[in-house]
Amino acid sequence: SEYAQGVPEEMRNARLYPELPPEDKKAWCFYPMTKRRNPTQNWFTLPFEKRKELMYEHGASGRKFSGRVLQVITGSTGVDNYEWGVTLFCIHPDDLKDVVYTMRFDEASAEYAEFGPFYSGYVIQIEDLLNEYTN
Repeated sequence: SEYAQGVPEEMRNARLYPELPPEDKKAWCFYPMTKRRNPTQNWFTLPFEKRKELMYEHGASGRKFSGRVLQVITGSTGVDNYEWGVTLFCIHPDDLKDVVYTMRFDEASAEYAEFGPFYSGYVIQIEDLLNEYTN
């Protein structure tokens, strides 16, 4: 995307080819999202430079969670009612709460984002789950 220009190759490859599920981050959540198209809050009518500025702010907030949170964004425009699916992986479930709560205050989210339902869980092998509850 135009936002990825200038991103170092190592960072870009980590997003394009993530290791899933990450071995050390078992807590996860998923939510779909889209950008608003309201008459007074239409993301797509903003000038590119303004959108770039807002996404830089949003990215700066997210970088505060580097190492704690792995984010995977999948595009879904034309596939469902949303434009993206966002999946977050963390060590602890409360890390999920921290990152989502913090980033909701960025202008890009507060003014222009629409969120779908949130789903969360914990990655575990079925054998480990069965052993946990049958022994």
